[in-house]
Amino acid sequence: MSNKEKYDTAFVDTFMINADELPTAKYQEVEAWDSVGHMALMAALEDAFSIEMEIDDIIDFSSYEVGKTILAKYDVVIEPAA
Repeated sequence: MSNKEKYDTAFVDTFMINADELPTAKYQEVEAWDSVGHMALMAALEDAFSIEMEIDDIIDFSSYEVGKTILAKYDVVIEPAA
């Protein structure tokens, strides 16, 4: 499974949204992405990529797009779809 597939799966499974909603997904704009959902997503991403994010990065993780930049700090590159 590619990094993009893992990334997308974490969002889809955590928030039960369709993949076509991902590019515009933002904290508190997706119904299930509240504070509890946020921590569930962070746990899913840490498990998927075997990383442990810093608290500042967890706080700053405010959208699907921003998350790609944050994960790059942990050498996780979310490649564009082929």
